[in-house]
Amino acid sequence: MKILVIWRLLTVGGVNAGWRNRAVYFKNYGIDTEFLYTKDLGGIHMMKDVSKVYLTKDKNEIIHIIRMNHFDAIIVVDTAEAYKWLQEANYNGPIITEARTPEIIKLAPHLDFQHTNPEVIVVPSHHQKRVTSILLDNVPIQVIYNGINASFFKPLHDFSNDIAPFLQKNKKIIGWIGRVDKRKNWKLLLKIAQIMKDTRDDVEFWVIGGAKSVQKEKFTVEWQAQKLTDLIKWFPVIPYQQMPLVYSKIRKSGGCTLATTKGESFGNTFIEAMACGVPIVAPNISSIPEIVDHKKNGYLFKENHEKDAVKAINKIIDSNEKYSFMSNSARDKVLSHYSISTCADQYIQLLHSVVKGGKS
Repeated sequence: MKILVIWRLLTVGGVNAGWRNRAVYFKNYGIDTEFLYTKDLGGIHMMKDVSKVYLTKDKNEIIHIIRMNHFDAIIVVDTAEAYKWLQEANYNGPIITEARTPEIIKLAPHLDFQHTNPEVIVVPSHHQKRVTSILLDNVPIQVIYNGINASFFKPLHDFSNDIAPFLQKNKKIIGWIGRVDKRKNWKLLLKIAQIMKDTRDDVEFWVIGGAKSVQKEKFTVEWQAQKLTDLIKWFPVIPYQQMPLVYSKIRKSGGCTLATTKGESFGNTFIEAMACGVPIVAPNISSIPEIVDHKKNGYLFKENHEKDAVKAINKIIDSNEKYSFMSNSARDKVLSHYSISTCADQYIQLLHSVVKGGKS
């Protein structure tokens, strides 16, 4: 079986991380996954060693790719234009739509199917299913979590400290991973860091990612203006393959990861960190409570409330006994809910179902 995944944005983020993991797993079951993107936002290094990647904005080239490859199924991820491309390419195979955008206003245009008929809409959380069902009631919606390779993302105990980011003696690391943009809410990160700077001297923040983020210049100006460059270390590019090492360094320091996001349809960095035994601090919104169990594998704080977030961070990094429990609970949650075998097997069953019984 050969499938194509169409998404407009080749980002370093959860959608592509999830599809990277699936594509590797699918190969073991005779499914070749190819990807088509219209814009690279720094994610090419995540995908190029896994599958064939098409990167083009040229409509005629896209139509040619669809026509010539005879894909058994095509998956469209939040890309409204794709349905016109499929029509013009006279593609008659089954279509699966993925609804990933967490903001309902931004999601709505991508669910205009242009007279095509997707077999099913796949969403990565029950929260996202509720959001999507507000917009559509005539297409089945199936929840399939993003899966993770827990043999790759795992706590590393023996590692050197000779590549960045570097662990500092007597510093507990608070990791903030993702794009530097409005939805990820970096301004709240700076507020939290400022409070931590005023109250303790044994922490360090690592911002991982953001090399091609739209707001990276704004972040840089504020980061410097607030004199937080000593407390917050920024690593705009860390290869995806090095992330288990980054998370393991955070765990070794007795630290945690912090999310300040305004909304997520899932949250891949959460399960990556948890698989490596790192507790999570995140806002109690959208899909996050499905992943983070309050006081068990992390803490949930009031949305956009920096003081509540600081309290949560302090509870984790100040309790050695509780830390070990939360670290183990975090990995256990990933193994029981988000293993790639469990999640990808559900997708394989869906693919066989639509290819065998899909519209033609």
